Amino acid sequence: MTLKEIREYLNIKIYAVKGPVQKFFRVASVIMASIVMASLIYYHGFFISTSEREVITFIIKCGLGFYILKYITRLILSFNPLQDIKESLPEAVLILIVIFNFLCDRILGFQMVYSFGNLIGIENLDRFFALVIQGYFFIILINEIGRAGNIINNLKLSPPVLLISSFIVLITIGTGLLLLPQVTAEGISMPFQDALFTSISASCVTGLTVVETATYFSPKGQALIMMLIQMGGLNIISFAAIFALFARKSIGLKQQTILQDSLNVESLSDGSKLFRKVFKFSIIIEVVGAILIFISWNDYEFESISQKFFYSIFHSISAFNNAGFSLFENGLYLEEIRGFYGFQWIIAVLIILGGIGFAVITDVLSVKKNLKKGKTLWRKLQANSKIALLSSGVLVISGFLIFLAFESGNTLEGQSTFGKITSSFFHSISSRTAGFSTIDMGSLAAPSLIFVIFLMFIGASPGSTGGGIKTNTFVMVLLGAWTTTTGRERLEIFRSTIPFHVLNKAFLIFLFSIAFISFGIFGLAITEPNTDLMDLSFEEVSAYCTVGLSTGITKDISSAGRIIIMLSMFLGKVGTLSLAFAIGNKKRKVEYKYPKTNIMVG
Repeated sequence: MTLKEIREYLNIKIYAVKGPVQKFFRVASVIMASIVMASLIYYHGFFISTSEREVITFIIKCGLGFYILKYITRLILSFNPLQDIKESLPEAVLILIVIFNFLCDRILGFQMVYSFGNLIGIENLDRFFALVIQGYFFIILINEIGRAGNIINNLKLSPPVLLISSFIVLITIGTGLLLLPQVTAEGISMPFQDALFTSISASCVTGLTVVETATYFSPKGQALIMMLIQMGGLNIISFAAIFALFARKSIGLKQQTILQDSLNVESLSDGSKLFRKVFKFSIIIEVVGAILIFISWNDYEFESISQKFFYSIFHSISAFNNAGFSLFENGLYLEEIRGFYGFQWIIAVLIILGGIGFAVITDVLSVKKNLKKGKTLWRKLQANSKIALLSSGVLVISGFLIFLAFESGNTLEGQSTFGKITSSFFHSISSRTAGFSTIDMGSLAAPSLIFVIFLMFIGASPGSTGGGIKTNTFVMVLLGAWTTTTGRERLEIFRSTIPFHVLNKAFLIFLFSIAFISFGIFGLAITEPNTDLMDLSFEEVSAYCTVGLSTGITKDISSAGRIIIMLSMFLGKVGTLSLAFAIGNKKRKVEYKYPKTNIMVG
């Protein structure tokens, strides 16, 4: 018999048991992954005894053995094992390394991963591999949840409510994990409100902190914050969707609707396609950014090469997701870092790529790829991309000129000409949504401070990791005002007509944002009566627009004031429009129309 005939014969024989075996492993996989993850949280979160460590190690080994057995069984039951191996190549490679490492340890008396690390000069490669395995269990757990994606589709919740709920879940889990003793450098649980504030700030990619990230948290706590930033930047629903795609090759209608809203695309199919590109694009940019940052550290002395590597990854993820968290004391205001102008340019580029909008980047890349000779890139871009690119460019240049004009003799005094140019560009870009700063924001000149508030309010572009009311929203408001002033009947830009419902949406976002920020400032004025009103206004706009810049008052705000800041960060992230649709009534379609009347305005 040929190999193909043997394979067909075996498939016929095992067909009857295939369904029950797969169902068993699917249920057992969720249980095993949950047990292992709970054990790992206990292991990394608390200070444990030797006997407890041995028990947890045994559980992890059992879990690893279970998933190796599951993978081999899956290949045996598969009609096309080679195709399955190709589709799950990272998992196959990981399992192969685990098996070889086990055989080398038992038969030859040495661990392959540890010996290979020493051979190539990388210390603690075995520890890194252990972290990879632990991450593997986390991916398995999320993957199995993704297989149960139909539960999301069956929930009687609108997409905006589901999106808001996903952030509440992420913030709750983050708060719980931040309360673990090993998360802090001193080995004690941090106060609940501080943990909640940090979790909201990281999940909503804001960057405001009530404790010093560099010194208060242990490396485990810093890694946890990095994970919250990553999941909050693309939102947790996106991560659930990507694992659902891996598990089922498709995602539900409700998940597609959420992606459509969060990525700001017109159709469900566009949302699904764009999301795949977004996920790949994000990982590639963050990896490349981390490599460039690693090279740009110059002579800064790290404790080890692994710390240098971790700092590079952390700042790349924080910059791309416009989060503003840093592992240096006082952010990037540290004296040794302020002179790393190459590092600042890399961070600035990452901020731009994360804040310009994924739909814009996809449009630019697709147009450039299909551009015919003699045609210009600008003319082929969609109107949405043109507005985002043009408005972002105008804001960056305006901010650069303001900083250069008012801060050259103030916070930038003493720097070289190139340093002043770099710092001005850096803060013009960062002020819109990222929150990094190499200067004392509390010492800014009044015109600079006011213009930074303006930049923070507008923020990034739609469908990005950034906050604010978004550039396109602001342009639509200006365009609506211009159309009314000039007496035109249609909204027109770049030889395109904009539907009036888009203008209504822009005005709704604009007015809701102004209202929420005003209420926030009013509340802070009550809770912080001894703080300057300009500083409170700056803090509130920074929180609501998820920027993270501060004049230095965050740590001194009272408990009541912190609650206002936390609510502002949350509302700014989920979006006032999503919130309005989530708590509002469903649209009612009526067949009648009331007679027209004139209302006096102005």
